[in-house]
Formats: sequence, C-alpha cells, structure tokens
Amino acid sequence: MPTRVLLIDDDTRMYELLAQYLGQNGITVAHAPDGGRGLAALEANAYDAVLLDVMMPGMDGLEVCKRIRARSGQIPILMLTARGDETDRVVGLELGADDYLAKPFSPRELLARLRAVLRRAQPTAVADRLESSGVSIDVAGREVKVNGRAVELTGLEFDLLVALMRRAGRVIPRDALLGEAGRSDTVVGERTVDVHISHLRQKLGDEGGRLIKTVRGVGYVFSKEGV
Repeated sequence: MPTRVLLIDDDTRMYELLAQYLGQNGITVAHAPDGGRGLAALEANAYDAVLLDVMMPGMDGLEVCKRIRARSGQIPILMLTARGDETDRVVGLELGADDYLAKPFSPRELLARLRAVLRRAQPTAVADRLESSGVSIDVAGREVKVNGRAVELTGLEFDLLVALMRRAGRVIPRDALLGEAGRSDTVVGERTVDVHISHLRQKLGDEGGRLIKTVRGVGYVFSKEGV
C-alpha cells in the first residue's frame, strides 16, 4: 500500500519540488493551498501523514494543527516553519505536532523526518503481521485472532480490517475505506460498508464499538488502545 501524505502549504513551488522528490521515494503527495481546503481534504480522503506550513494566509498552521487533532486522531503531523522564533515550534508541539522542520530545508532531511514519524505512528507489525488492541492479523495467511482466538472473516471483512489496522488511530472516511482495503473495484453504497463493519464488529466481539469506532458523519477508526 503506497504511502500518501497531504501537504498544506500556500507555496505551489514547494509542492512541485516535494511531489517530485518524495514521489521518487515511494511517497505520493497531495496538495491543499490553505487550511480550510486541507481540513476538507482530510475529511474526504485517508492520508498517512500531514506536512503543515505554519505561515499561511487566513487560518494559520497552528490553528489547522489544533483542528486536525480534534478531528483526525493520531495522524502524524510534521510542521514546516520559516520563522526563527522557537515559540511557533513549541506551540506546535504542544498542540500535537509530531515534529517540525525550519525552512529552508533539504528534501532529503524532510524525507528522513517524515519516515521517522511514520515509523512511530505504525501499529506493531512484524513482516506480514499486524497487532493492536488484542487483535492480530497474519496478512499473508489471511488469518485473524482476537486474544488468541481464531476468527473467521469473509474476504471483504478481512480487507477492511487490515486497512483499518494499518492506520490504527487515524480516521478513514467511509467513502475512502473500500479503496484503502484494495476494493475500489467493488461497487457498493455507504450503507453496505456500514453493514460489513457491523458484521466485522460482531465477529471481533466488538458490538459496543470499542475497537472500531464510528466518527459520526466521517467514517471509522481502529482504536490503538481499544478503549
């Protein structure tokens, strides 16, 4: 599954540079030129991380960071700032940013920082195995266990669970979930996705939505803590 990041920055040339460099390193970059459109993009699509400029017209990066944390759980945020004042960096970290990088910077350094925050954000994974909140998946063997107990899932339920666990702690919009599960060719309505999630919860013993939480009006998130 390719890594996808969202750059929220009003500098179009910055986007073009990063899209080319990160693209050569297996990372797809989407662009939002201001905070409002960045938040809208996060509502509509699933991303692995956000690159967020502090200095933007209108809603600045600090306010965007605050709103992302309120809406999108634990998606990694790497803040970009042109200011020498450390106040922005401290405030950004206090608001929930995972790291910061002062402009100007080299794309190589940004790539290294980005990979570091992505590693920290991943659920426990060994080879083709995912583990989080008592649920373990052997991806290659397509086997699922809950607290050591084997669980039988349909093919689509299995793919949905893998997609959710690979982004544990991060909200996946309902209409993007099939694509994240590698089922973008499957033609179903939003209600059908809800039904599959309901069945998946039942099989995991998660009828109360402790593991797979509904974010009303947006989509679903697999809880890292399961609480």
